Amino acid sequence: MISMALSSVSLRDLALVQAVAREGSFTSAARAMYISPSGLSHQVQKVEQALGMPLFERGGRRVAPTAGGQRLLGYIEAVLGAAEHLEHAARAGDIAFGGELRLGVPSTLGPYLLPHVIEPFPQRFPEARLTISEGKPRGLLRRLAEGELDAVLAPPSATVNGLDSTALFFEPYELMLHKAHPLAGQHQVALTDLDASDATLMAESHGNGVSDLGMPGAARPERIQDLSIESLATLVALRGGYTLVPILAHDRLQSIPNVVLAGVEGARPGRHIALYWRSASPWRDDLTGFAALLRTLAGTIPGLDAAT
Repeated sequence: MISMALSSVSLRDLALVQAVAREGSFTSAARAMYISPSGLSHQVQKVEQALGMPLFERGGRRVAPTAGGQRLLGYIEAVLGAAEHLEHAARAGDIAFGGELRLGVPSTLGPYLLPHVIEPFPQRFPEARLTISEGKPRGLLRRLAEGELDAVLAPPSATVNGLDSTALFFEPYELMLHKAHPLAGQHQVALTDLDASDATLMAESHGNGVSDLGMPGAARPERIQDLSIESLATLVALRGGYTLVPILAHDRLQSIPNVVLAGVEGARPGRHIALYWRSASPWRDDLTGFAALLRTLAGTIPGLDAAT
């Protein structure tokens, strides 16, 4: 039997405790879980009172679990995992994905890939609804691990415990240059002919910058965070220089004034895209079928290289 004190603790309360442990900060955890810091602190204290022991050491620069808290965090993770399985079991049935696939897509990929997916998805998975969430890859993978999403499209990253993945396709980058750039009139431009200090690169989408692209030198120190491809194009149009943009965005970017597009001569910078899902997902077969659909579509889209 569960005690009266513990019965007042909700799954949301346990998820808040898990967020504090993951973020190492009440403020960061509150931001990630869309709750005020004071509200989060109150809910964590409620869990601690119900369990009869402190879960975190407070007062340092980083909030750390107590020895007992570290042990109980494993049980909390198990409880949340069991609750997720219960929800999936209730949703699962003869309909693919239990009726809904909650898919996370990077904001620099979604607007250009999804138009190719929207029509064939219901044909391949009748009665299943496709729900899209956009964001940064790291944030999407975190939401996947926490059960908020069912699958995520993202570049391959460091192994995340509890997640499986399969390769989908490679998307090359092409160059976007200010129209006044000395090489703007060329159909193909070699990266070695460019000045790395003129590059405007995005922190997450372009990896470690020009060093990842085999170019000498270093990008400008004011590296920007990820934003929309159209906003990146606007920066180049205003600031000059050049950037790298995914080839799927080619048609939309052609209409932006003061910039021109060019192919990359020789080297093929770009990004690999994989499909991620939780290892414990009850829809592994459906997700495998979805990955096969995406690879088939990639094979029909000019510029993409479908994974084999």
